[in-house]
Amino acid sequence: MEHKKFTITDDLLASQGQRLANLIIDLVVQYIIWISIGETIFILADVASGSFLKTWISTMGILEKGITFAIISGFYYYLTELYFSRSMAKFLTKTYIIMKDGSKPNYKSILKRTLCRFIPFEIFSFLGGTAVGWHDSMSETYVVKKQEFEKQKKIIILP
Repeated sequence: MEHKKFTITDDLLASQGQRLANLIIDLVVQYIIWISIGETIFILADVASGSFLKTWISTMGILEKGITFAIISGFYYYLTELYFSRSMAKFLTKTYIIMKDGSKPNYKSILKRTLCRFIPFEIFSFLGGTAVGWHDSMSETYVVKKQEFEKQKKIIILP
């Protein structure tokens, strides 16, 4: 029996429209999480008479807000993509993350992918001809259309 090797082809890759939708939806979800955490801390600080936390949250500057949002963003992408191979947006757009051989990415690939998102101007890496960003290429991962990928994988794996 001949063993066929699975590789990612361009027709399996998520489109630029799907990738843009992923970005927008994920930003909205991250913003909701960020606001929810801030409000929860604010309420708990009020109940526990924690005037320091309440004052800190009320007077956060743009730098502090950016840092806290980046931390939330990092955890969001790392945890969702590590455990589910997809973020909330990828569930909605029916896409997910895989390695070149079709396998699920390991924690190192997901960590590299997450950290690469913080490279300045990384978001503009999608402006080229393909829907592949620096966080994809540097982590050697791919965002693919779920249905097409599963069909192709069944054809390759099944004799």
